[in-house]
Amino acid sequence: MKEKDKIKSFTFSPINWYPGHMAKTKRLISETINLIDVIYEVIDARIPYSSKIKDIDNYIKNKPRIMVMTKIDLCDMEITNKWIKYYEKKGYYVISVNLEKNISLNNLITLTDKVMRDVNGKRTEKGMLKRKTRILVVGIPNVGKSTLINRLVNKKVANVGNRPGITKQLNWIRINDSIELLDTPGILWPKLDEQIVAYNLASLTAIKEEILPIDDVVIYILNMLYKYYPSILEERYGIININDDIVETLDLIGKRRGCLIRGGIVDYDKVYNVILNDIKEGHIKGITFDRMDNE
Repeated sequence: MKEKDKIKSFTFSPINWYPGHMAKTKRLISETINLIDVIYEVIDARIPYSSKIKDIDNYIKNKPRIMVMTKIDLCDMEITNKWIKYYEKKGYYVISVNLEKNISLNNLITLTDKVMRDVNGKRTEKGMLKRKTRILVVGIPNVGKSTLINRLVNKKVANVGNRPGITKQLNWIRINDSIELLDTPGILWPKLDEQIVAYNLASLTAIKEEILPIDDVVIYILNMLYKYYPSILEERYGIININDDIVETLDLIGKRRGCLIRGGIVDYDKVYNVILNDIKEGHIKGITFDRMDNE
């Protein structure tokens, strides 16, 4: 095995982490789904597999669905494009958006209109009148749902933050005379039982930092950068090689980024926060952590 293929193996047990508001949200979605015409399933382009809600089909029935991949400006487009093709082959409508520059939002509305022509065609066949398009927006925490809505409305109507758990309830929001959105809190599935998925979610701040040990999450990030994006690791932290003693790597980063306490001793908590914030604030770009089985 090559050195770069070595990813630290962590002790991992399935995480039963399912806040009450997530269960409530799914119940409310089930109760209102008959009012919905189209689903916007929002996915983080950096983790297009890990950020997809695993049990979503259980409560959105057979509603037409558009998969909206956000944070496209932060992902490794070559790898993410493979996932886009993967989902398209499964029959999904997929559109990627850059919410920082409003890129592709018009394409999203155009695609929505196309999907609604089929919906209204079926209503006409039943002798029913056309109606406003009602769109349910769903996704895991911190994938950009609220930012997407704000961009579509062109003003701030939904709370936005770079931490999970900002939206707390279901909210109807009018986009224009023909489209209404139902915003929902970020939801996960009851048990995180895939190790890679859990660490990807933690690395990209989709689950709260206290769910997994922060040192393990940071080491996972460093190993993923070393394996797939060594140039980023070198440019950002001056790290060329990661050996079995991860402390040496943390020491180098700590000294380079000034994470020191009295006596020049490295403060590892500060190192962890620096790395997590570099991901959270988008200082580290061009990364996609989810990989196909053959990669």
